[in-house]
Amino acid sequence: AQEIRQEIPEVDAIVGTNAYDEIVAVLRIAVPYTGLIISTRESKECREKVLELGVSQISGGSRTSVGGYAEEEEEDSSQFEVSDTRTLDQVVSWLLDMGHIPSFCTACYREGRTGDRFMSLCKSGQIQNCCHPNALMTLKEYLEDYASEQARRTGSALIRRELGNIPNERIRYIAAERLEKIAAGQRDFRF
Repeated sequence: AQEIRQEIPEVDAIVGTNAYDEIVAVLRIAVPYTGLIISTRESKECREKVLELGVSQISGGSRTSVGGYAEEEEEDSSQFEVSDTRTLDQVVSWLLDMGHIPSFCTACYREGRTGDRFMSLCKSGQIQNCCHPNALMTLKEYLEDYASEQARRTGSALIRRELGNIPNERIRYIAAERLEKIAAGQRDFRF
């Protein structure tokens, strides 16, 4: 960490003296293509800070007891304590309010874009032709099927803005068509 601070003085301004934040920042710099995940074990404040430091995945509305999603959780049955007890919709709304694109995408796994294949797309920058439109489409599915009215309004505005930020014109056009199809009830599109 000390070497990183010497090489990149901005780390001090971003991280401060919190050791957890420092670990996240060092991991993001050391392994830039690796997914960093933060669970609901951490507080909302902690999760907000590390999102800005490079955490790429965040859970929401987690249940930690065996069968917790199938039935109502009993108070003493959880496997570990959850600090961030907000619902998934509340977490999605929070992310939207911060300007993030909540993505439910699993396309790379489903398309076999893992390992070397995934890395070559990342290093060439071509992954943006998959990730950005896939994030918008999976967010649209969530908004249509599960979101509160407030999340739907905020998310729809974000999708409209972000659609214009897809750099490849052909991909942008296809994504726009697919977003319309999602609004009409079709599902499971992916790049």
